[in-house]
Amino acid sequence: MNLILLFLSVIAGYGLGLLFQKKEIKNTSIILAFSGAFLLSVTLFELLPEVFEQPSKELGLLVMIGILLQIILDFFSKGAEHGHVHLDSGNLHFPWLLFLSLSIHSLIEGAPAAANDSILLGVLVHKVPIALILTFFFLNAGYSNLKTFAFLFMFALMTPIGSFLSSEVSFLKFYQNEINAVAIGIFLHVSTTILFESSKDHKFNLAKLTAIVLAVIFAYFV
Repeated sequence: MNLILLFLSVIAGYGLGLLFQKKEIKNTSIILAFSGAFLLSVTLFELLPEVFEQPSKELGLLVMIGILLQIILDFFSKGAEHGHVHLDSGNLHFPWLLFLSLSIHSLIEGAPAAANDSILLGVLVHKVPIALILTFFFLNAGYSNLKTFAFLFMFALMTPIGSFLSSEVSFLKFYQNEINAVAIGIFLHVSTTILFESSKDHKFNLAKLTAIVLAVIFAYFV
């Protein structure tokens, strides 16, 4: 069921993108702020204490590796993981670099979602608006419905595949804590970037602040 939910979260975002493709998506920054705050909160409340139950410098290093890895992935995806999509309308070839960077991100984030329902919910809340924004920008850049669907369909498979591999492959299960530490770094980078970049001029407003506070409260009581 968890694997299906992870897949459907992207499909839901794709469906919303199709619905709003000819309209301006209002309050996107508020939706992103909520998702970023929620993902950050469940990471701090649930995953961080779990991974650092027996703290070590090596685990801290892996968290830092996760942050650095996400910075590298951002270079190729242009920030699509946190709601920034830059597509060249003059080049409508399938964006393989964007797909590969998002796939690596998704495979790793699927690992902790396999065994932690709070992280699963955090990933779901994160996936829907990202898939919506990807769909919206793909279609408005001039990509065909077929290419847009193919991209989102394959993207939807990546996180469930990451969850499946982490729970079924013995080698990955043995290093689950280390993989989760890398995932923490990725979550920290993505969520904090969303919070600081989802509004114009990096200014907070009441609606965004309310969304963040509600996300933190919701994450705490999940």
